Amino acid sequence: MNINKSLNLGNESSPNFQPHFIAKNIIKNFGGIKALNNLNFEVNRGEVMGLVGDNGAGKSTLMKAISGSQLCDSGTFFIDGKEVNINSPQDASRYGIQIVYQDLALCENLDIPANLFLGNEKKLLSFMKFIPKSLLPLDHLSMEESAIESMKNLKVSTIKSMHTKIGFLSGGQRQSIAIARATKSDSSIVLLDEPTAALGVSQTKEVLDLVIRLKETNHAVVIISHNLNNVFEVCDRITVIRQGENVEVFDKLKSTPDQIVSAITRGE
Repeated sequence: MNINKSLNLGNESSPNFQPHFIAKNIIKNFGGIKALNNLNFEVNRGEVMGLVGDNGAGKSTLMKAISGSQLCDSGTFFIDGKEVNINSPQDASRYGIQIVYQDLALCENLDIPANLFLGNEKKLLSFMKFIPKSLLPLDHLSMEESAIESMKNLKVSTIKSMHTKIGFLSGGQRQSIAIARATKSDSSIVLLDEPTAALGVSQTKEVLDLVIRLKETNHAVVIISHNLNNVFEVCDRITVIRQGENVEVFDKLKSTPDQIVSAITRGE
């Protein structure tokens, strides 16, 4: 039985409605294995979309395709109705797409501002135009002020000093830094890969509160999680995929965890 179901790419009750991001007919094969098979996906601004499925369902493959870190074999991406080409992480970043991987990719020996601006450090201005920008000293004060502003915007209150090395932060605080780095640029789409994995109860709540704040700042948020309690706490809709194909998109308010589990395990 072909369980692949096309998404309703739009809102029937509002003919002018247009999802912020659409992935349409995405195909990705690894040899003879169909990782993504004509998969459709969408997310709106101001929405948290859950992406769930069993191990090997294609969740991470889809996220990597959207973030440009892994090219799909075919398919089309749209942002605000306009087709865009995502062939690299640089392309994705240019279109406002940022991803926070499960390993966070933070440098534990650096402090918070250094991690937020890693690879994009601010330099002090020089009136001596013959000095190459690469030789200019870092503008530590400006980066620290920007870091404080980022934490303030995300309402992160548990970090007492911007000079704290990442290695001394809790798991929840590290997630906050990774998410702050993803939203520091002009991003509109944030992809979160298992953001609460291996976190304690209080740290999980800290991260979930942060996800809600991303929604409140009008980001389109996609979250991969195996924890359905977390999914139902923060997500507005839930996309279930199975064996690289769409199963169904659920409205959280009109569905139950048992329905999601049934869709994951049997594709019904």
